[in-house]
Amino acid sequence: MLTLHTADLLVTGPGAAALPGGAVLVEGDRIAAVGAYEALAERNPHARTRRWPGVLTPGLAVRGAEVLLERTYYPDDPYEIAELGADPITGAEALDALELTEVRWGNSARRATQKLLSRGVVAVSGRLRVPAVRTAVTRSGLALLPAPAGAAAPGSPAPGSPAPSPAPSLDPFAGRETAAAAFHGSLERGGPARFAAFDAADLDALLARGATTCVATVIGGRLLHRRR
Repeated sequence: MLTLHTADLLVTGPGAAALPGGAVLVEGDRIAAVGAYEALAERNPHARTRRWPGVLTPGLAVRGAEVLLERTYYPDDPYEIAELGADPITGAEALDALELTEVRWGNSARRATQKLLSRGVVAVSGRLRVPAVRTAVTRSGLALLPAPAGAAAPGSPAPGSPAPSPAPSLDPFAGRETAAAAFHGSLERGGPARFAAFDAADLDALLARGATTCVATVIGGRLLHRRR
């Protein structure tokens, strides 16, 4: 089935000119065409249309998967919130006190992936050592990318270890000067249907307002997050 995703503004990749009223035509898990909505709709009259406010961009990538998913615990809502609070838990002492099993780490990672999808994230980079965490990432649809050059070696500390680590951030724009710096790939004919829409006027507004303005995340042609 053909689906047209359109927004007020389309940005297909870093350095690409913004296209007002642009659209992405999806067939299966691939992009069939990119261009002006009116032209694509005229050529594909039977395509289903999904309209999103703001700007439609490539999906985003977040760094530090091992910190976010294997050295940060996300309490289960509502079952653990009363006891542990709603904030992610970090630090060796606090994590050791939880006596976390691999299963609980996997469940925590699953909750984290939902938070990432709700921020337009389609890929995470880093080295994951816990099988249940890797499974949670794979099943979520997120791509697992190699750690950037210079990152910690595979022998880096396991979950709950006392070694220092950077503060975790689910924000794909953390430490980036532009919103486009967080793009994972670009939107082009024949490429993977992997993108997000944000309720922001343009990329500058998106960087200022943040990734929580995400209204939709598509991976493999499937709508994996939609803000209600």
